[in-house]
Amino acid sequence: MADHKNDKPGKGPGRESWLARIAPGVRGAFTRRETPENLWVKCPDTGEMIYRPDLEAAQWVTPAGRHMRIGPTQRFKYTFDNATFEVLPTPAVFEDPLKFSDGKSYKDRLSAARKATGETDAVAIAAGTIGGQGAVVLVQDFAFMGGSLGMAAGESFIAAARAAQERQVPLVAFTAAGGARMQEGALSLMQMARTTLAIQELKQAKLPYIVVLTDPTTGGVTASYAMLGDIHLAEPGALIAFAGPRVIEQTIRETLPPGFQRSEYLVEKGMVDRVTPRSELPAVLGSILKTLMLGRGRSIAA
Repeated sequence: MADHKNDKPGKGPGRESWLARIAPGVRGAFTRRETPENLWVKCPDTGEMIYRPDLEAAQWVTPAGRHMRIGPTQRFKYTFDNATFEVLPTPAVFEDPLKFSDGKSYKDRLSAARKATGETDAVAIAAGTIGGQGAVVLVQDFAFMGGSLGMAAGESFIAAARAAQERQVPLVAFTAAGGARMQEGALSLMQMARTTLAIQELKQAKLPYIVVLTDPTTGGVTASYAMLGDIHLAEPGALIAFAGPRVIEQTIRETLPPGFQRSEYLVEKGMVDRVTPRSELPAVLGSILKTLMLGRGRSIAA
């Protein structure tokens, strides 16, 4: 009996697909590299698929108004004049002091986060001008282990505050965090006090400290430097809290009001000074910084 197990179209040696037969060479005409990855991005609010270049042109703000999370490089480009800035080094710290593991070692988690984001840790620093006023800007990257506050982030905040003092310019902090980094235990909680002291040094030097709260800013970051600014701005719809709404509802067994802990709600309660869309932030920040630095303005290159 004849063996017909390979007599299926496109199967077995010597067989060709119908597409290859009618259009020779078509298989090699397109490669995976020529097909852009993530060309469409789904809006978290509406489910709408948004063309990525359009979303980038809108500074990662969806048509529905959702201010999506962005990394330090994008934030610096959107904030500094002419997208020109100088990246400042962040201090090196001793890694994994507790030899922590939660099924995966802390060192492995750090390596994975660095590979995914291209950043050393959750905080990056840069200097430049905003509306013509020199400034040092600190950005927390939520994509790096939830923007968690650990020793590296604490040291970077202190380095940013000292760079502002050396240059005699304001410090602007864009916050985004899920809280303290549990893999460092009490060492992470110590950064709340250390960053607070760094802010006091800025105040003694009579230099402005402005905070821009982005989604989400929670936990120990909210309980420390995120709420110690001279002025607090917030992006629309940002979650700003110590404990999240789900935890609060489970604790008090009550339904929270609509928009609870969102930036618009917190403006009404006096916790935030102004909600500012991303596209307007450079102009608003520039105006605030120049006003607060009247009589002592100084170029970032000085």
